[in-house]
Amino acid sequence: MMSYMRLITLMVGFYLYGSLGMGSEIGITYYELPVLLGEKSTPIIRLQFHADQKDVGKVFSGLTISFEGSTAGDAIRNVRVYATEADTTIKPVLNQQQMILEHPVKGVNNTLPLNYTVEKPGIQNFWISLGVDAKADLLQQLTVQLKSATLGDKPLAGNFKKKQQYRLAIPIRQHNQDQVHTSRIPGLATSNKGTLLAIYDARYESARDLQGHMDIAVQRSFDQGQTWERLQIALDMKKWGNLPEKFNGVSDAAILVDKKSGAIFIAGLWSHGVINEQGVWVEGLSDTSTVWNHQWRNKGSQPGFDVKQTSQFLITKSLDDGKTWSEPINLTKQCKKEEWWLWAPAPGQGITMNDGTLVFPSQGRDKNGIPFSNITYSKDGGKTWKTSQAAIDIDKGTTECAVVELKSGELMLNMRANRNRGIPQPDNGRAIATTRDLGETWQIHPTSLNTLIEPTCMASLHKHSTADKQEILFFCNPYSTQKRDHISVQASFDYGESWPAEKRILLDEWSGRGYSCITSVDQETIGIIYEGSQADMVFQKIPVEDFLSEK
Repeated sequence: MMSYMRLITLMVGFYLYGSLGMGSEIGITYYELPVLLGEKSTPIIRLQFHADQKDVGKVFSGLTISFEGSTAGDAIRNVRVYATEADTTIKPVLNQQQMILEHPVKGVNNTLPLNYTVEKPGIQNFWISLGVDAKADLLQQLTVQLKSATLGDKPLAGNFKKKQQYRLAIPIRQHNQDQVHTSRIPGLATSNKGTLLAIYDARYESARDLQGHMDIAVQRSFDQGQTWERLQIALDMKKWGNLPEKFNGVSDAAILVDKKSGAIFIAGLWSHGVINEQGVWVEGLSDTSTVWNHQWRNKGSQPGFDVKQTSQFLITKSLDDGKTWSEPINLTKQCKKEEWWLWAPAPGQGITMNDGTLVFPSQGRDKNGIPFSNITYSKDGGKTWKTSQAAIDIDKGTTECAVVELKSGELMLNMRANRNRGIPQPDNGRAIATTRDLGETWQIHPTSLNTLIEPTCMASLHKHSTADKQEILFFCNPYSTQKRDHISVQASFDYGESWPAEKRILLDEWSGRGYSCITSVDQETIGIIYEGSQADMVFQKIPVEDFLSEK
């Protein structure tokens, strides 16, 4: 008598590989990713089927794809099909040698002239990608549906009824663009004139953190993110103190627009030379030196104020909407407590409070080297600055943080909590604290360490005001406890007391470096820059209405 498990195995086999002459089953997986404007190929669908020995020599063909319902259908330039090795890789590395078809898109329904012969039995693995015009409107979307596929003279069975919507995005920075090896650590702001300003580390020689040859770069957009100027440099310490540029790196910048005066500030962290694992500044460095350390590792930054003791907090200012930038001012001695090992900007964006106070999120290491998060503020338009008390004291400390003003005079600080590394839900959660006295005292928020999950990564928080004066908090980070994937935007309509799951929008489900920053493009739209799976820096726009409508 046939065993129960054997019966189940046969049933699964019939389902996967076909029975009664109905053809084999093809697996169709749609991935939620941004489709990048101007790129030749953005992979969006993976196809898999199992070929038996009798299928060798048969032709895989009959692929039809529909874009019905797309608002950006006219912008699709081509569909590509790639054949890859039979593996389970989710994020493919596709190349020209793997491409088996490139076909121009004409109209809504397209039959792809694929004529691929199965050469050996086993899992057959294919990817479908799209190329979209660089001038497509970022607020438009694509609707994609694979409608049929054929193996030999029989149609393949599969989920051909599913449709997937895709948002469009611009790759502001690609790897090795403009002789910059890696662009990292984004910030984003909207000037009083409506100009978008994106900032990031221009890491010229490697992806590695400080110390290294890196500057703070700026790119501007005058058309709400559709096109961007080429990069300019806002913070660059060049060859300083008889040391080469690779020992004068500037990193981890934040940008702040003074809503009262229109001035724009960028804060960044400068490291001069290298402080080794024992906390000693290394003498005799040159272009050929390979010694390296980082301000957050061991004793890589130490108590004191001098450039040979501790990393330096720099700030530069623009009075012409980001066209030019002043010589940097060093705030280290003005604000840092001498016993702190480190005081640094928290990357992303600062804010202007209702009373005109300028606030940067900041971070550091205390007298014992333990990381903390706090704020740094100016009540005189950026002439002088003060830094606050640490916001929260938890195991392993907090670092990169984001700040918003909730109601008038009350600030919320949302912090990366080092304790979260490897901790799953429900114990995983960002650290949250509020203050009504500019950080002299802090109150732990009810959602602290239990609501907004993270894989221990920087995140962004932004308050948006709609035309009818509704205030919404937006939060962006990798929505995961394990890896920097599933970059998502969440919305809160009660000043961060709750974050409804149905208001969460997934932007990119594959792994990237995970940093992000949000701004209000206008009253109807937010913009997000983030380190995605498809480019070093990706910019997307989302209508606020997408968070308000019922799903």
